[in-house]
Amino acid sequence: MQTVNIDDIQSLLAVMPHNISDELLKELEDGDLLEIVMDLGRPPEARFPSREVFLGDHELTESDIEHVVKRIGSFSGDNRAGLTRTLHRISAIRNREGKIVGLTCRVGRAVMGTAKIIQDLVETGKNVLLMGPPGIGKTTMLRETARVLADDLKKRVIVVDTSNEIAGDGDIPHPAIGHARRMQVPTPTLQHAVMIEAVENHMPEVIIIDEIGTSLEAEAARTIAERGVQLVGTAHGNSLENLMMNPTLSDLIGGIQTVTLGDEEARRRHTQKSVLERKAPPTFDIVVEIQERYKVLVHPNVAAAVDSVLHGRESQSEIRWLDQEGNIVKEQGAAMHEPQHSHSEAKKEKLHVYLFGINRPILEQAAHEKAMNIDITDDLKKSNLLITTKNYFRRKPQKLRDAELLGIPVYAIRGNSLQQLRHCLDTIYTGPRDQVVDTALDEAMSAIEQVKNGRKEVELSPQNAFIRRLQHLLAERHDVASRSTGKEPARHVKIVNN
Repeated sequence: MQTVNIDDIQSLLAVMPHNISDELLKELEDGDLLEIVMDLGRPPEARFPSREVFLGDHELTESDIEHVVKRIGSFSGDNRAGLTRTLHRISAIRNREGKIVGLTCRVGRAVMGTAKIIQDLVETGKNVLLMGPPGIGKTTMLRETARVLADDLKKRVIVVDTSNEIAGDGDIPHPAIGHARRMQVPTPTLQHAVMIEAVENHMPEVIIIDEIGTSLEAEAARTIAERGVQLVGTAHGNSLENLMMNPTLSDLIGGIQTVTLGDEEARRRHTQKSVLERKAPPTFDIVVEIQERYKVLVHPNVAAAVDSVLHGRESQSEIRWLDQEGNIVKEQGAAMHEPQHSHSEAKKEKLHVYLFGINRPILEQAAHEKAMNIDITDDLKKSNLLITTKNYFRRKPQKLRDAELLGIPVYAIRGNSLQQLRHCLDTIYTGPRDQVVDTALDEAMSAIEQVKNGRKEVELSPQNAFIRRLQHLLAERHDVASRSTGKEPARHVKIVNN
């Protein structure tokens, strides 16, 4: 790989106070600078891929921050600014009065060859979605993809550039996007409108879009795809399964809906009567999960991959990486998925839930009723699911944006009621079955086998309503009769011979 425009780092150093740039120059030899962090009242900090260093012991003052702000572009609605004709991005942290009290100065680099690993995929003309954690290189790969499509394949490419991250700050786009054209977005809330405007006014063959994050943007993406324009974009989340759990963005891969099966069909599939199915054809044909800078996991057929995840089947995927000589190495693989949102095939990872605007005692009651062992945490980074209400979700507060950036699935419910939270747990629970549930189902299975071998009936141990329901479903699946008998708390299931 050849990094171009390395001298752009000098443009970033030029806007820094002299004491900071002098200290930074001493550190640059040891590795690629990722970002400079500047917080009022603290020493500035330089972050590299494997280390962080303080740039002296001088605490930043208001004049230090003002020094930088005066020398960069204007901050947009998402609190991001840039430097003209560079790919660097400066993000602001403000106090309650709106005054800037912190800056994150991220280094932007154009890297030739990063699109090589997916070039054959984008050359097919299919819609390709890139996913991965923040800082893994999604935007860098997207930028290089724009150049390859415009320059090498001679296609009409338009980059919809919301935060000027792809093509840099200023009116003239950075040469890293080649002959692709760039449309800037006045404010992030208008990204979906500019996407549609690009198609209607400028006749592109390809649209490049970074950070699809709202339902309006997902809808615009589908509209563009239906008009026959190729889409190459990125979305929040680390994996295909993250996307399926995201109620806002799941439409990008076809959407998920609950379907009620007939008794015969449920028996044939060996599933419960309520199952999850893909709702529509996916907007994006291919999903690429960026695992490392030069290593990706490719889902070449998104429709088939989503169906496999929902039904617990093997899905075909491909691992790709670049070796030391820059050659692409491919390895076919098949991943076995647990059915999404299923109790009987639950994943072995405990569910750590972060609540935003949700009544904790009500959720605890719902979990207790269903014998679900969940952990409610106050640390967003330790959670693997965020539950909120649709009202909060539409407002997109910072906590929800943080969760999406961390790749944490967000589940939104209509209201803060016990019924809604019961349904939520039924739909999205992916934690381990409680030991009580395991024991109860094992007992039911043993009783079913005894009845099939000639016993007239077998009474099971008393259980709560949720576990009894699971035992009834298990009996139905194995074509034996069952009924509940007794009064709470001694109510229990009886397996009987037909």
